Amino acid sequence: MHANTAISPTVDAPAAASLRNVTRVVRGRPTSDGAGVKLTRVIGQPALDMLDPFLMLDEFRSDQASDYIAGFPEHPHRGFETVTYMLAGRMRHGDNQGNSGLLTAGSVQWMTAGRGILHSEMPEQEDGLMWGFQLWVNLPAKDKMTAPRYQDIAPERIPEIELATGVSARVIAGEAGGVKGPVEAEATAAVYLDLRLEAGAAVEVPLPQGHNAFAYVYAGHARIGDGPTSELLRGDLGVLGNGDTVRIAAPEATRLILVAGKPFNEPVAKYGPFVMNTQQQIVQAVEDFRAGRF
Repeated sequence: MHANTAISPTVDAPAAASLRNVTRVVRGRPTSDGAGVKLTRVIGQPALDMLDPFLMLDEFRSDQASDYIAGFPEHPHRGFETVTYMLAGRMRHGDNQGNSGLLTAGSVQWMTAGRGILHSEMPEQEDGLMWGFQLWVNLPAKDKMTAPRYQDIAPERIPEIELATGVSARVIAGEAGGVKGPVEAEATAAVYLDLRLEAGAAVEVPLPQGHNAFAYVYAGHARIGDGPTSELLRGDLGVLGNGDTVRIAAPEATRLILVAGKPFNEPVAKYGPFVMNTQQQIVQAVEDFRAGRF
């Protein structure tokens, strides 16, 4: 080596994003709930019992009033959160605490059932399209008996941003493109995005490392990551593997929800509208409900 040979200082290259791929694809099953409302259950069925912390995902979509008109009369919940996101239609909710509100197209209701609540969700229309999602999100053991609360989010409170050319996102919870959603979901640090991609558009969306995540395509056709299960058609839910970024491309005009949350890795005991950690807590929930303690 010559005496005047310069040695460059070491410069750390920025860490490359680790891309999440689809590890499995799940299709929903037709079912009914409430007083006979027809819907498609995507999480909470034999093919995907849960994806910690997500307990259930339903899509309801019909322009036949007989499929939804009976609604969801008063019923109890304890131990988790329900998230209703309306794409079309009107639904009135009320509870035994005297709360009432109207869910309209583009609005969100994030209800923390906590220690117990009785509520109803009834259609406020007799014809036309009723379309949206209900997601059940678990609560950690320390929060299961917290006080119930509602977060009613009107459509205009949900920011919509452009993430890339031909890609827009409504940010319901968490953060995207430097914009924070209006929902507070501290227990799970949840991310909930409604993405719209034009034909031929593509985007990379950061997601928190360690969060469980899924994408559900409700219109069009998405290509997520690469690999043998990257193609998601309308009605497909893709469970996403580990990583901190998801790459989404749209061969045609496409809409999907992208959801992520911190897993609790705690025991789960489920019985109808009650989700606790032990069977004894379920028995107590049933006793409390029957005794009018909700």
